[in-house]
Amino acid sequence: MTSVDAGLDQGTVQKTSTGRAPRRRTHAGRYLTRWLFVAPAIVFVLLFFGYPIVQNVVMSLQNYTTTTFYTGEAPWVGLQNYVNVFTNPIFSTTLLNTALFTIGSIVLQFGIGLALALFFKRHFPLSGFLRSLLLLPWLLPLIASAAVWKWILDQGSGALNQFLGIFGVQPVPWLVSPSLALVAVIGVNVWLGIPFNTTILYSGLQAVPEELYEAAALDGATGWKAFWHITWPSIRSVVSVVIVLGVVYTLKVVDIILGLTGGGPANSTQTLATWAYQNSFVQFLFGQGAAVSNVLIVISLVFAIVYLYMNRKGVDE
Repeated sequence: MTSVDAGLDQGTVQKTSTGRAPRRRTHAGRYLTRWLFVAPAIVFVLLFFGYPIVQNVVMSLQNYTTTTFYTGEAPWVGLQNYVNVFTNPIFSTTLLNTALFTIGSIVLQFGIGLALALFFKRHFPLSGFLRSLLLLPWLLPLIASAAVWKWILDQGSGALNQFLGIFGVQPVPWLVSPSLALVAVIGVNVWLGIPFNTTILYSGLQAVPEELYEAAALDGATGWKAFWHITWPSIRSVVSVVIVLGVVYTLKVVDIILGLTGGGPANSTQTLATWAYQNSFVQFLFGQGAAVSNVLIVISLVFAIVYLYMNRKGVDE
């Protein structure tokens, strides 16, 4: 090899090496920039979501009471709080009430919300105004809504019983009967959840191209067939979001139940969320209240993971 060839080869190597270094530095800079943009969100989640969850788990393993606020000492009891919760006779009642309250609310909210969304999709006169009015129950403070509904469902002077009395119906103990109280609470929660379901599902329906319906109509697919083969597959992702958010929200409903019945009568409307509240802020058993809250969190996570997995599997198939 001549000296000229060696010099050319050495220059090529130096050029290549000097070209890679800036590329590596540029790639590292971009990678660092991405993390800098994401860092505030990560800090926010860890600070306002991660820390409370960890603290709640730690509290559920301690004998955390009102004296702890003064002494700063909470004896470590391990899983004893969970044992007390699971062996309490009220636990099975609250678990059943939670399931009935959640299933009943979600089925009715979603069914009525979907029907109203399909109804408003026709764009008839004043449809926009009526949709705005539909949002009022969702915008009202929950405690105020509970107070109004408690007056409506009152056995003695309630507006609903007065209306039924016109037709000769005897006053119905909506909120004081163990067999009717849960039904009444579910009805109020459905009334509050319909606006959310209608709004989200209506947005999903707006994204379905009208050309699909026109093409299907040429093949004779109208009405129920068009809904089943065009509308439902097109809004399946929106339906997943609505159901998951609805279940997670319904599982933690406290204010409506406390405002209407306080968990009674005879624990007929007591759910895991209200029981956790009463353990923590009525009986001041913060450890047991945290244990009940953790059970509720686990149930929510399991439902969300299972439902999203089944929905993703259905979409792939």
